[in-house]
Amino acid sequence: MTSQRPDLTSRITPRTAPAGLRTFFNIARCWDLSSEQEAAILGAGSGAELERWRELAGKETGSLPLETVLRIGHILVIFRLINTLLGDPARADAWMRKPNSHPLFGGASAIDTLARGRLDDLLALRRYLTIEAGP
Repeated sequence: MTSQRPDLTSRITPRTAPAGLRTFFNIARCWDLSSEQEAAILGAGSGAELERWRELAGKETGSLPLETVLRIGHILVIFRLINTLLGDPARADAWMRKPNSHPLFGGASAIDTLARGRLDDLLALRRYLTIEAGP
C-alpha cells in the first residue's frame, strides 16, 4: 500500500483536534485498521460518533473529549517509535499486525491489543516501545 507517512511534528491539543484526527486516520490507513478497530482505539462510543469524528477531521476547528485527545497522542508516539525502531515503514506496519509472544500481547498483534479499546493498552504499548527504543 502506497501512502504518505503522517507528519508527527505537531503536538495534539484540543484546539488542534481536526489535525490530530487527520493524522490518526492516516496512521489507520497505514495499519489497515477496520472502522471497528478505529472506533475502539479512539474510544468512540458508537459508529455514529466515529463518523462525526471523520467529519471533524475535514474541518479547521473543533474539539474532542480529553480522553480521545490522549488516545491520539499515544498513537502518534507509538507510530513514531515503531517506525524509528524498525527503520522501514513496511516492516513497522507489518509488526503492528503480526502476532507477538511478548506477555503484553499474549499471542495477539499490537493492533488486536489496542483494538480492545482500553486506554491502559495504549499506554502499555507506548511504554514497551519506549523501553525498546532505549535512551
